[in-house]
Amino acid sequence: MYHNLNISEEEKTTLRKAISWITLLIASADGTIEEEELAWAEKITKIRGYNNPEKLSDFYDAVGKDFAATIDAETKALPEGKEAMKTHLSTKLEGINQILAKLENREAYIYYKSFVTFAEHVAKSTGGFLRFFSIGPEEKKLMELPMLTKIEYIEEA
Repeated sequence: MYHNLNISEEEKTTLRKAISWITLLIASADGTIEEEELAWAEKITKIRGYNNPEKLSDFYDAVGKDFAATIDAETKALPEGKEAMKTHLSTKLEGINQILAKLENREAYIYYKSFVTFAEHVAKSTGGFLRFFSIGPEEKKLMELPMLTKIEYIEEA
């Protein structure tokens, strides 16, 4: 599905980078980016690359190939301070809306839904008891990715 999207290579790269931006947005929500959150996000990309019921295995496989390097580069580009980081990453993620708008409804919905569930998995990666009740208030606000336009799946008649 990913390789057959009717968008430019640059836009495909942006979709891949969105996973790193989501990871950093959620990980930095409390003001500190923990290695455990980054490691967990990388594991999620690997798992989704192997087994993804929404036909995104090839997308997550591509994300996983350079995830660590992308996270490293994106982390170095982050501004100082929690609010500045949040604004910077939210602005980058807002750009995804233009790309998703170019896709067929089903494709856009699958990517949107995958981004939101990915954010939730990263949010659950630290804290709490056995990862229960582990989502902090700042993460909770961000994990629904309010900067992305919500996409509903429209059943074809």
